[in-house]
Amino acid sequence: MFFIKYLRTLGFEATNDIFAENAWYFRNALVRANYSNLQKGIHETTEYVEIFLRNLLLDENNELHNREMHISGRYTFKRKPNIGDGKPNIGGKKPNIEGEKPNIGDKNQIIEIINQIASISTYSRNQIYDLYKELGDKNYFGRSDVEKVLNLKSYRAHEIIKLMQNIGIISPVKGHGKGKYRFNLQNE
Repeated sequence: MFFIKYLRTLGFEATNDIFAENAWYFRNALVRANYSNLQKGIHETTEYVEIFLRNLLLDENNELHNREMHISGRYTFKRKPNIGDGKPNIGGKKPNIEGEKPNIGDKNQIIEIINQIASISTYSRNQIYDLYKELGDKNYFGRSDVEKVLNLKSYRAHEIIKLMQNIGIISPVKGHGKGKYRFNLQNE
């Protein structure tokens, strides 16, 4: 409440709506801004508070997910989000995922490919990367393998497979039954 009043004195039109919708995120962002554990390599960071405030004050639509703040690092890549001053110019075009599939030639490119597609959430990116680490060297895998590796239910496993197919990371394998896939890039 005091923060909203302070923002109003600075000339911003702040309402309680974004705080009500994202109270847990804002609380955790404040904790991360003040928490450090040098033995574990965890340092204070204001990046999550800044993302929240950019949504509030600059009408940006950054995704606010608590899992991105998780200190274990399991749910995020080590890449720091770009929270510069300007808005990115994406031109309103959707990525062409129907055309030619990307040629994935090196195992680090899988991270680059999924990071280039803005519509994929950080959580899905991490799931794809975990799948690649576990199943990338197999000749083929199915939905049940995805369920086991990621500890998912059937529907969510199907959705992640569909997403990977749409962006060209996996392709169907013939001759091993319906619903078998392989990564277009094999682990080396």
